[in-house]
Amino acid sequence: MTTTEAGEPTAAPGAGADHAPGTVHGYHKQKDEHLKRLRRIEGQIRGLQRMVDEDTYCIDILTQVSASTKALQSFALQLLEEHLRHCVADAALRGGDEIDAKVEEATKAIGRLLRT
Repeated sequence: MTTTEAGEPTAAPGAGADHAPGTVHGYHKQKDEHLKRLRRIEGQIRGLQRMVDEDTYCIDILTQVSASTKALQSFALQLLEEHLRHCVADAALRGGDEIDAKVEEATKAIGRLLRT
């Protein structure tokens, strides 16, 4: 596990319980839409870099930061919903201790989202 510059833990790419090759994740049906959305967010971030480089007025940059943050939060919420509908629901159908692990995993993800 790695940490952010602020020292907060971050998971490595693919570091979930179900990261085996061939695993179908909850977002698989919307993968192309998600990638398109992330590319749009990436463009917003590049726009922020350009604004700073061009000495744009602070408030204008902050407005763009807010828009970028909201776009990422919206993406995260959609991904969380898909995780709950697919991964958590699947674990509930299988029963056993797996549902508790999936609910705990989702709860921790929600906690991380709320801290941002």
